[in-house]
Amino acid sequence: MAVDTQKAVLAVAQMRCGPDPAANLARACDMVRDAARRGANVICLPELFRTQYFCQVEDHKYFQLAEEIPGPSTAALAPLAKELSVVIVASLFERRASGLYHNTAAILDADGSLMGRYRKMHIPDDPLYYEKFYFTPGDLGFHAWKTAHAHIGVCVCWDQWYPEAARLTALRGAHVLFYPTAIGWHPGERLQYGHQQHDAWETIQRGHAIANGCYVAVANRIGHEAPDGGPGIEFWGQSFIVAPDGAVVARADVTDEAILLHELDLDFLERQRTHWPFLRDRRVDAYEGVGQRLLD
Repeated sequence: MAVDTQKAVLAVAQMRCGPDPAANLARACDMVRDAARRGANVICLPELFRTQYFCQVEDHKYFQLAEEIPGPSTAALAPLAKELSVVIVASLFERRASGLYHNTAAILDADGSLMGRYRKMHIPDDPLYYEKFYFTPGDLGFHAWKTAHAHIGVCVCWDQWYPEAARLTALRGAHVLFYPTAIGWHPGERLQYGHQQHDAWETIQRGHAIANGCYVAVANRIGHEAPDGGPGIEFWGQSFIVAPDGAVVARADVTDEAILLHELDLDFLERQRTHWPFLRDRRVDAYEGVGQRLLD
C-alpha cells in the first residue's frame, strides 16, 4: 500500500493483562477500536499482551501459550486492521517450530495483510526476566516498513537499551521507532531504586529520538503480576511518545490503562534532521570496532 503522507496519528495502548489470554486479546481489540475512533491510524500494543508476563519463572508449561504467526491472534487483529484502516503492531509469543520460539512483533498493515515481523534480538536473563529460557534471539535483523500510514520500525523491550538497534532501524528509513514493552519494578526494589530505574529507561529512549531524529513510541503494561505466587513484578506503565527533539509529547501514568496519541509531523522531523545533522556527520569510516564484543 502507498504511504499516506497527509496525516499519520500514532497511538500506544497501555494495558492491564490478566490471566485469560482470550480476554486480553478482546481487550486489545477494544483498545484498537477506541484508538481508531479517536483518530489514530498506527497503533502499538504492549509486549506479549495476550498473557501475563510468564517469564518470571522457568516453567515448560508456558510454552503452551505460544502460537504460530500467522495464527489465532493475527486472525483476530488482521480483519480489525482492515475494517478500521489502521496499522497494528502486535507483540506475540511465536511458535516457529517444535522447540523453537521467539518473542515476535507482527506488523499488520491497514489492508489487514501481515506486512512483516520483528523477532526480538536482545534477550534478557535477569531476576524475574528469564526470557532466555523461552526465546531464541531474533534472526531477522533490524527493519523498517512503509505501511499505509507511516514508515515505522519496531524493536521490543530489552532492545530499547541498545543504541545500535535504534540506529540500524532508523537507517532503514523509520520515522517512528515503536517499542512494545513489559517492564516494571521488583516490589522489594522500588523504594530504593525505582526512580533511578525508570529515569534511566526513559532517558535512553529519549536519546534514541534525538540521535536519530525520529519519533519513539513506547507501549508498556500496568498492574502487579505474580502468576506463580512469587513476589511478582509491579509494571510501571508510564508509556510515552517522544518527538525527534527528545521532548515527551505524551505520557501515561503508573496505574491506569490509557491510549496515547500524537500526530506524526514529517516537516518537524525533516527540520530536526537538517538542523541537527547527526546522520550527516557520522564517521562511518571509523566505526569498525562496533562489531566487536570488546576492544583492547
